[in-house]
Amino acid sequence: MLELVLSDEITEIKLARWTDRFLAWLIDFVIISIITGTILAAATGNFEIIIVEDDIWSESINYIPGSLVFFAYWTITEYKMGQSIGKRVFHLKTVSMDGKAADLKGVMISSFGKAFLLPFDVVFGWIFTNKNRQRIFNRAGDTIVVKSQNQDAIEYKKD
Repeated sequence: MLELVLSDEITEIKLARWTDRFLAWLIDFVIISIITGTILAAATGNFEIIIVEDDIWSESINYIPGSLVFFAYWTITEYKMGQSIGKRVFHLKTVSMDGKAADLKGVMISSFGKAFLLPFDVVFGWIFTNKNRQRIFNRAGDTIVVKSQNQDAIEYKKD
């Protein structure tokens, strides 16, 4: 757990677990894949599952546009709301290292790693940044994924 000192009080930031982060990613992956697949099928009129020959060229043709869609999705949702649909389900948020809203540059760096290089990003994150549970691109973007505060648990006090 990270501790931030804000004025005279200590605020705790609860780091998101790797399993919650993975499940949130999986939800996003399934939702966006279904949406983009449906749009592509509607645009081409081909609603059959396409089996592509196993070669590098075919894979890269599918990989790059799909990754661009995921990059745009994560950048927009995590910059505007701090969380994607999957993160919302698990009450997770992407924030800056001080617990405030992440800036656009940081979110874009983090989203790039998730959209294009996720396996390497996660493995090297486990090896090199395990203390804060950051992927390599989270670290490069100065972002971290935290468990959101329960808004019902906030207690307001007067001076």
